[in-house]
Amino acid sequence: MNDIFAEPLIFLAGPTAIGKTEIALHIAERFNCEIIGVDSMQIYQYMDIGTAKPGRAERARVRHHLIDYIKPDGQYNAARFVRDCRRAISEIRGRGRVPLLTGGTGLYFTALQDGIFSMPEIEQSVRADIQSRLAADGGCRQLYEELKQSDPESAARIHANDTYRITRALEIYRTTGKTWASFIAAHRNRQAAAPRKRILKIALTRARDELYQRINQRVGIMIEQGLLAEVEGLLAMGFTAALKSMQSLGYRHMVNFINHTWSWQEALELLARDTRRYAKRQLTWFKADKEIIWLPPDKQDEIFTMVDDFLNNTEQLAGRNIEV
Repeated sequence: MNDIFAEPLIFLAGPTAIGKTEIALHIAERFNCEIIGVDSMQIYQYMDIGTAKPGRAERARVRHHLIDYIKPDGQYNAARFVRDCRRAISEIRGRGRVPLLTGGTGLYFTALQDGIFSMPEIEQSVRADIQSRLAADGGCRQLYEELKQSDPESAARIHANDTYRITRALEIYRTTGKTWASFIAAHRNRQAAAPRKRILKIALTRARDELYQRINQRVGIMIEQGLLAEVEGLLAMGFTAALKSMQSLGYRHMVNFINHTWSWQEALELLARDTRRYAKRQLTWFKADKEIIWLPPDKQDEIFTMVDDFLNNTEQLAGRNIEV
């Protein structure tokens, strides 16, 4: 497979409502880029308002990829994103342009950059036995004690009540005789030995209060634009509330109102609250990447200078970690 990182790639990341869309358009227009969406929700067709998807006018300004191309009941994951994104990168470069990846789904950024973490196939007998023990009285506590004996490194980073990760770690150990921690270490070693990647990674930042105010405003705008009608239309098309896409921010909130689970006021308040919490998780994810350069959206000239320097110099800027 071709090394997509041998030529320049630009990542523009950040939490929801931070202002990525307009900055991305300006970068793309100035530096001959095409935009690749890195958003686990904007991939879905018919889901426009709740995902804050770039509109027709914005997509007319700059060519976009990996947006609006999967039905709401379609299966999608990080592995498929990596395949689709690699193809889009090759097509963009074939036209002599620069790929600009922008969005807020940190897992997709990481999967593209570091590769999909390969795990062994778990034996069904092992999984069945662990699930049986988990269902018994005190099962989680007993499984956690077993994990501390078989894989103490994983046990140290997993909460004693995190049943998903406890069972996952035990499944791996029982199937392979190797610890989950050893698989993680091997993956990191492969990445460390990989050729240097030509990536400029910028993330947008604002004061927390300002970001939360923008999120609250976005909720109001989505309602005014017809989020409720959009969800009603999806349900009328046969896309059920149980779908992964329909359980996302905004969509599940409108569904719970439609089903009389929440009042209208509750739905709006919980949507704003849950979006703020999501933004906080996004920030935590991106903050873990020490190569990201953090800049506020109003520092557009600094962003342009950084991109220009990156594209016109052989040395990558990542690692400067400038925060203004």
